[in-house]
Amino acid sequence: MEFRKKEYAPFDIFDSDWAAITVGNGNKEKFNSCLVSWGSLGNIWGAPGKSKATVTLYIHPSRYTAQFIDDSEYFTVSFFAPEYKKALAYLGSHSGRNENKIENAGLMAIPIGKTMGFKEAKQTFLCKKLCKQQFDKESFVQEIRDYYELYPDIYTDGHGGWEPHFILIGEIEQIID
Repeated sequence: MEFRKKEYAPFDIFDSDWAAITVGNGNKEKFNSCLVSWGSLGNIWGAPGKSKATVTLYIHPSRYTAQFIDDSEYFTVSFFAPEYKKALAYLGSHSGRNENKIENAGLMAIPIGKTMGFKEAKQTFLCKKLCKQQFDKESFVQEIRDYYELYPDIYTDGHGGWEPHFILIGEIEQIID
């Protein structure tokens, strides 16, 4: 677990740098990926000094990738050099339901453990899914509800309203540089 000793920019790694989550069962024909810009690194569930190193992501249920999360035990979170920002933006603005968006973004998917990742990634976290939980609208303070209400087309519930993200927590089993 040498990766625990590395230094990370926890407030920039997702917010400014972005990442891609990739989910599937290591089958190049049945997986999907999407942009994630909301996330965090941390630790939970264990005795002091022995807790699980985790990545926490926030994904909207309308994303095609969300369908793969339920059926997969593992996922990767890949980080890229700045020259791949356009490719990541493509992943975030196109659906894998309608096209091979990974190929169209100019990226090459590769098997990593029991799932998929990207050849071009400068760093990839291989994660075991620990928890997926849908947020309840009523649990948010008004400021957050107001945010979602500003973007009902982006955070759609499919019925003209908005739906919040779900939280995905994964144990980091390996970091590939």
